[in-house]
This record gives sequence, C-alpha cells and structure tokens, in this order.
Amino acid sequence: MERLIRILIKRLERKGIEPSIIHGFIRDLANTTLSNPHMNLLQVNKRLHLLGWDSFELDYHTLQLAIACFEGEGLKGLQNKPSRWFENKFKPHISV
Repeated sequence: MERLIRILIKRLERKGIEPSIIHGFIRDLANTTLSNPHMNLLQVNKRLHLLGWDSFELDYHTLQLAIACFEGEGLKGLQNKPSRWFENKFKPHISV
C-alpha cells in the first residue's frame, strides 16, 4: 500500500501539484470520491474545480491509482478527516 501512495504522490508532483499542497488535494479527492463513488472522471474533475482545483485536470489513471490507495486505507475511514491526518498519511516528500 505504501508503494501505491508513493506512486500517487510522485504522479501528482509530476502533474504540477506543489508538494506542500498535495495532502489538501488528496483530502478533497477522497471526500469527492466518498460523496458519490459512482462519479465518472468528468464529474470528479468538475467537483474538484468547484473546490478550487481548477488549474489541475485529473486523468483517468491517476484517479484509479488514488481510488486504489483510498480503498486500501478503508474508504469510509477517510471521510472528513482533518488536514493534519492527510499530511501525516500521504507525505509528499517520500521518494519512489
């Protein structure tokens, strides 16, 4: 599981998300996914844009990787966690 998280973080960094805000993006993505697990990629991106992530476009493979990470952590257990929890769990400075 830790390897998947590292891959997700590196992928987000390569796509242009600053390491210091990756935990916030992951938190918003987790909460978006939890609000409606049946959303497609277009719907997820629209929801993320409404949350202020309009300069970032999530691709299908990154979404699937994130979902795999969330499911490994227990999707319901991620719901409405505080930002500090995501900072500790999804550390952007871990290298692959």
